[in-house]
Amino acid sequence: MKFELAVTVREKTGKGAARQLRRDGKVPGVLYGQGECLLLTIEPDSLVKILKAQAGGAALVSLTLSGAKSKPNRTALLRDFQVDPVEGNVLHADLFEISMNKPIRVKVPLHLTGGMPAGVKEGGILHHNMRELHIECLPAALPDFIEVDASGLNIAQGLHLKDVATREGIRYLDDPEQMVVSVAAPMTEAKLESLLASGVAAPEGAKEPEVATKGKVAGEAAEGGDAAKAGATAAVADAKGGEKKGAAAPKAEKKEAEKKK
Repeated sequence: MKFELAVTVREKTGKGAARQLRRDGKVPGVLYGQGECLLLTIEPDSLVKILKAQAGGAALVSLTLSGAKSKPNRTALLRDFQVDPVEGNVLHADLFEISMNKPIRVKVPLHLTGGMPAGVKEGGILHHNMRELHIECLPAALPDFIEVDASGLNIAQGLHLKDVATREGIRYLDDPEQMVVSVAAPMTEAKLESLLASGVAAPEGAKEPEVATKGKVAGEAAEGGDAAKAGATAAVADAKGGEKKGAAAPKAEKKEAEKKK
């Protein structure tokens, strides 16, 4: 989809100038590509209309530049934008100038068509594996979205990218083997009961896992080792204490003998 947007080229740069534009109710923007970079002032209402209409797709914009020194009319892609998370206002917009004669690479939304797949009607679960496709094409051939008919899918069936019909002038850049959409079998009650039963606690008398047993033995050995170490430490302390007491005894006997004299 192509949109029209009138913008004004501005000279002032920096955060201060951008803040002033927002206070004045405008949106600061930039146009780059084709060897040039221009600072822009954008009307928020026109920009918001484009953002709402593109619905996640690539927006091709026909620009009319007021104040431009050359090429007042240009074509660009709305490459990126920033929104205030609290108030929801658009804070900034990036536009990438393109040539209508050169291929571009963009991402476009993927839409499922054909109604509810046959497998889903039978109780299967639909998995929308890819929400967008990365494509290459000339700007004039840029689609708003790519359609995929999944109505014929039964349970346990799917479509890979290589199964998606190609469109003239468009080349898919994603892996051809990547799953686009599939229908999975629902979980039966028997399978659910089996999964629940596998999580029930083991009956009494059942042996503990080998790893747990080894862990206990190792723990007991460690406790025994700690006790042995503690005993050895105490023995050494006693021995040292004995040596000190033994050394002090002769001195006491000598003092007693001197008193008797």
